Amino acid sequence: MLPDFDDLSRFRDLLAAAPGADAPARADAEARNGQLTKPPGALGRLEDLAIWYAGWRADPRPRVQAPQVIVFAGNHGVAARGVSAFPAAVTEQMVLNFQAGGAAINQLAAAAGARMDVHALELDRPTADFTQGPAMSEAELVAALRAGWQAVDPQADLLVVGEMGIGNTTAAAAISHALYGGAAADWTGRGTGVADDALALKTRVVEEAVRLHGADGPEGIEVLRRLGGREIAAMAGAIAAARQLRIPVLLDGFICCAAAACLAETRSGALDHALAGHQSAEQAHARLLERLDKAPLLSLGLRLGEGSGGALAIGIVKSALACHSGMATFAEAGVSEG
Repeated sequence: MLPDFDDLSRFRDLLAAAPGADAPARADAEARNGQLTKPPGALGRLEDLAIWYAGWRADPRPRVQAPQVIVFAGNHGVAARGVSAFPAAVTEQMVLNFQAGGAAINQLAAAAGARMDVHALELDRPTADFTQGPAMSEAELVAALRAGWQAVDPQADLLVVGEMGIGNTTAAAAISHALYGGAAADWTGRGTGVADDALALKTRVVEEAVRLHGADGPEGIEVLRRLGGREIAAMAGAIAAARQLRIPVLLDGFICCAAAACLAETRSGALDHALAGHQSAEQAHARLLERLDKAPLLSLGLRLGEGSGGALAIGIVKSALACHSGMATFAEAGVSEG
C-alpha cells in the first residue's frame, strides 16, 4: 500500500526510507542472462536493462504488461515575462488536445501499449513569478507533489511522466542552474523555439531568479518550491511514488529531468529506479543527464516534452525483457556453450 504525506517533512522521510531493488531477483536475472543462447554481452545495454528491471520488479524473468504514461499540466507566473514563443493559454488548449487523443503523446503511448492519464493542475492559478519571490508556498508544493504521488497506478509496471506548461523550460533552467551552478546560459535553451532576443531575455530571467533564491544553496525540494511549477512538482511526486511501489521509471526530457534532479539533490540514490528514456535536443539536457549520471536509451533530436521520448523508450524496455525472459538457455535449447 502506498503511504501518504501531508507536509514536506513527511515527504522527505518517505524519500529517505524508500525501498531498494530486490537483490535475490537481480542475482537470479544475472545468472539467467549468463545462460542464454548468445555470446556474453552480445545484447549490450539490453542485458543491463533487463537485469535492472528484474531487480526492481522482484522477478528474475519479468515482462512489461501494464506501462503507464502520465502527463501533468501547469501554468507559470514567469511566462508573463515573455520567455516563451506561445501564450499561457496554450497550456489549457493542449490539455484539451491530450484529452481528445490528438497529441503526439497519445499516439506514442498507444503504440507502446501504455495507459495514458492527464492531470491539469490549477491552470487558472499560475505559480508566482519566481523572479519576485518563491514560485509556490509550502502548502502549494505539497499539493502538487501529492497530485503526482496519487496519480501513479499501483498496478503499473513501468512509468513515464511528461508535462505541458508554457514557461516550464525557464523553470527547468532555473532549477538546474540553482542546483548545479555554472552560468545561466549553460542551462537556458530555446524551449518552444524562441528567437535570439527572447533567448537573451529568458537567460536574464533565469539569472535574476537564481540570484534571488541562491545558487548551490537550498536542497532539492526547497529549490523545487522556489523555482518550480505545479506540473514539475507533480512529476517529482510521481517518480517518488513509483519508487515506493518499486515501479521502474523512464525519465523524459529536460523538464522531467529537472524534476528528478530535485529528488536526487534531496536524497542520494533517489533515482536508482529510473533510467533516461532519451536525450532531447534542448541544449542543457545532455549536461543535466551527466549530472544525474544517466545515459539515455535514445537520442532522436526530440524537443516536444509531453513524455514523448520516455514513451518511445518503453519499446526498448519491452524488447530487452522479451529477449531476457523469452530466449532459451543453452541447456533448454540443447546448444553447446563451447
